[in-house]
Amino acid sequence: MAVMAWRLRRAGFETRCFTYSGRDSLEANLERLARSIEGRAAHLVGHSLGGVLVYDLLRHRASIPCANVVLLGAPVRGCFAGRRFGTRALGRWMLGGCAPRWRERDATWRRREPLGVIAGTRVFGLARALGSLPGENDGVVRLEETTIEGMSERVLVREPHSMLPVSADVAHLVQQFLRRGTFA
Repeated sequence: MAVMAWRLRRAGFETRCFTYSGRDSLEANLERLARSIEGRAAHLVGHSLGGVLVYDLLRHRASIPCANVVLLGAPVRGCFAGRRFGTRALGRWMLGGCAPRWRERDATWRRREPLGVIAGTRVFGLARALGSLPGENDGVVRLEETTIEGMSERVLVREPHSMLPVSADVAHLVQQFLRRGTFA
């Protein structure tokens, strides 16, 4: 997300990057994220598990203020590739405390703040080493795993999962959504 933060700073946004560990428990990461926001109604942008953390925090803690929210390739409905990866010893070790979050689940946005979702459609990435994914995907996350009932908008981009946070086109879309609450 460093490249995304740099692009957003160049566009006039103040940025802070939140770092987390997928090996830590989901709850520990959520607590750290909540503390990092410090009660400010900031825009929030998260990629992959970072986006899942943003979504989970805001979904379960209505008192946490925020402005516009953008999720990039965030498998909020669970992650097929993550579940598959978790069947192997190395995968279980790497997924650590966040592994349970990859189970299938529903996702609904009930907050008043606009939520924009950007999902990739270019199949490329390390997850392909584990076999192909069913349906449209970005090589790691399936399109349906990014679907959130009640989201304001979703836009599909021809990018693989790992390129979402470094793409200039995606950064432009994020800037638009943070400024206007729409990708248009």
